[in-house]
Amino acid sequence: MRYFLEVAYDGTNYHGWQIQPNAVTVQQVLNDCLSTVLRETIETVGSGRTDTGVHAEQQFVHLDVSRKLNIEEACYRFNRILPHDIAVKNMYEVLPDAHARYDAIARTYEYRISLVNNPFLHAYSHYLGRRPNIEAMNEAAAALLNFEDFTTFSKVKGETKHYRCQIFRADWQLQQDSLCFTIRANRFLRGMVRLVVGTLLDVGSGKLTVANFKDIVASQDRRLASAAAPAAGLFLTKVEYPTNYFLPE
Repeated sequence: MRYFLEVAYDGTNYHGWQIQPNAVTVQQVLNDCLSTVLRETIETVGSGRTDTGVHAEQQFVHLDVSRKLNIEEACYRFNRILPHDIAVKNMYEVLPDAHARYDAIARTYEYRISLVNNPFLHAYSHYLGRRPNIEAMNEAAAALLNFEDFTTFSKVKGETKHYRCQIFRADWQLQQDSLCFTIRANRFLRGMVRLVVGTLLDVGSGKLTVANFKDIVASQDRRLASAAAPAAGLFLTKVEYPTNYFLPE
């Protein structure tokens, strides 16, 4: 039987989501937990990858098990042995061919910035000593909705077959002593959001104009993008699937 898990995690102590040699990853820790509780080998498939130090408030994974599970009991047992920085929020029965990655229709990320030096926020936000030009950053961010090819904001290495994404939302919001950048799209390239944020912050600091930003996106030249924003401020906050995708309990 196939199930979806809704998972949240603090990425601070992990080398990203995806299993890799000689590194502790969220997926590996989760797989080991599920295999222990269910007493069979479990290999999860995530809705997407998050890089080293990136967090997730909502990540979905699918897994196959040999029997029908009591969802409430299974979630309780998973959370009993998972480390404090990984949590199973819910579990859903799905059709046998449901796929956490390929069936997702939209994903939302938030990049969080603190405008005050708060030591308790350093693991979960990027500190800026000066308030940037939010109006200019929003004007530049709005231009992202007019592009389809985001080669400029992709890492060189990877198995990506194309660099086309449909962005549905991209904007900055001021919240007291913090800034939040929200971006929603059908898919994201590896490292894309942090490169977008880093380049937008250069607009906000005056290093780039809005016209410069548009030219950089249009160039499809990775070398023209600014440095990636630090990982700590990035959160995967929402993964969306078609209406009535999960089977009723």
